Amino acid sequence: MERLSRGVVLGAEGYLFELERRGYLKSGPYVPEVVLDRPEAVAELHREFLDAGAEVMVAFTYYGHEEKLRMIGREGDLEALNRQAVRLAVEAARGGDALVAGNICNTWSYDPADPKRSGEVVRQQYREQLGWAAEEGVDFVVAETNDFVGEALIGLEVCRELGLPALVTFASVQPGRTYDGWDYVDAVKAVADAGAAAVGFNCSRGPATMLPLLEKVVAAVDVPIAAQPVPYRTDAATPAFESLSREGRRAFPIELEPFALTRFELADFARAAADLGVRYVGICCGGAPHHVRAMAEALGRDTPASRYSPALELHPVLGTPRPPQSVMGTWSA
Repeated sequence: MERLSRGVVLGAEGYLFELERRGYLKSGPYVPEVVLDRPEAVAELHREFLDAGAEVMVAFTYYGHEEKLRMIGREGDLEALNRQAVRLAVEAARGGDALVAGNICNTWSYDPADPKRSGEVVRQQYREQLGWAAEEGVDFVVAETNDFVGEALIGLEVCRELGLPALVTFASVQPGRTYDGWDYVDAVKAVADAGAAAVGFNCSRGPATMLPLLEKVVAAVDVPIAAQPVPYRTDAATPAFESLSREGRRAFPIELEPFALTRFELADFARAAADLGVRYVGICCGGAPHHVRAMAEALGRDTPASRYSPALELHPVLGTPRPPQSVMGTWSA
């Protein structure tokens, strides 16, 4: 909250997609078993995000709950995975001035038609994950990609039980409402009123279709607003990237490259969101370190990775021509 009061906090996510691209994670189940199998790959991505300007190291526990681990026969690794993920984030944060966030997400266990029974299943999953995260020393929790207000409120309730500030964000797959029928602005207001430290949106929408939602929410909610879009070209006809298609095939989740935004378009989003009054700006599925660096620089920041920002004027073809140096001049030098 202190950092949010001083200015925009830059977040960075996209661990699932980026580690899948690097060959460490299976598309489909998207279970973060890489945390146990190749922890050095997770540590490296943390470091790259940190060098690019991210101010929060998010523990890679997205889909790290019992239901998902059971799908791949690794439910016995539940505690080890969650603790290891936080330890990797804590170690990365020591390399810079970064906070550490625990992470919970949509569980696919919540049923709005049976909220009491299914809500208890969700609550138990969150208590396990966040109990371990609290013991390992997270600063706050990113509770994200919520499709149901009911599930989001359970996650927030568990965070408050443990004394952890929560940033609660909704996915926005449908045009105007959550899957349990709440208008998106009312959904965000509900979790803000219930005690979330910051609220907003992540995933699903690209900048073009997230910005109009953000404008409405900034005007309606008093707590800090968060925005972490996907770096893909969504529009009014297809507001969420889950519905993008190409040549008659669904592009989500592994044929999205034709819809990818450039780093410059993400930089434009960072500036636009900050101008609206958004206080936590980041990126979600599909995000990579070069996007984060461009966003940081758009916010006026010089990052460790800025040393390697493009200098196309030095390119042998695209750069400014230089007069040839004479042989004698070269020898004299």
